Amino acid sequence: MEWIDEAIVLGARRHGETSVILELMTQAHGRHLGLVRGGAGKRLRGVLQPGNTLRATWRARLDEHLGMYAVEGLNLRAATFLTTPHALHGVTYLAALCRLLAEREPHAALYAALEVILAELGNAASVVPKIARFELRFLAELGFGLDLASCAATGKTDELIYVSPKSGRAVSREAGEAYRDRLLRLPPFLHTETEAGAPSEIADAFALTGFFLERHAFAPRGLPTPDARGRLMAALTAALVPAS
Repeated sequence: MEWIDEAIVLGARRHGETSVILELMTQAHGRHLGLVRGGAGKRLRGVLQPGNTLRATWRARLDEHLGMYAVEGLNLRAATFLTTPHALHGVTYLAALCRLLAEREPHAALYAALEVILAELGNAASVVPKIARFELRFLAELGFGLDLASCAATGKTDELIYVSPKSGRAVSREAGEAYRDRLLRLPPFLHTETEAGAPSEIADAFALTGFFLERHAFAPRGLPTPDARGRLMAALTAALVPAS
């Protein structure tokens, strides 16, 4: 068995004295592990850092085997994240999300979105809406997508400013006014092509996605929300607030 694919490094763990088990998010083969001989050495250490994009060749005698990776660096961007706190936390958190996906199950749309985020991860203002939208797309890939296109109560498509925590559907200003204390706030940039707005809108977005991730992604697996998510939110907030 053999395939060649483009892949993003999620992590690597030592195996024996010189090898590592490499975990990749691949474009066509999903989250996939394999052994890299010599991966713990100086030559490959910088290549196998989380956030880098590689060309990976996987070989195994049988499809169900762990298999071996041969890798070639395509975009070794990880080194640029070292001095940017939100970028470091972002890579850690996005890798934690991807680990919730079943191994070897293709998720081409998530891979494409991940590449876009990593390309802009150093720019806090640009990457905030992309991370929030990635979380929405991730929920949809798990089968728990939110319906933000129209009001659950009236069917209207304008003034959608709430989301029902029960149904995951949008609610308009008029329909939700009497229940606003029990609804989640929906910032415009999550369901339109507008840019992220004030810090309060960003906080609302991540409160919304965090609520449904906890319910549908982490809690069912007996997992807490990763600490990296909280650190990422704090680092993004710090990066976006002008220094006084």
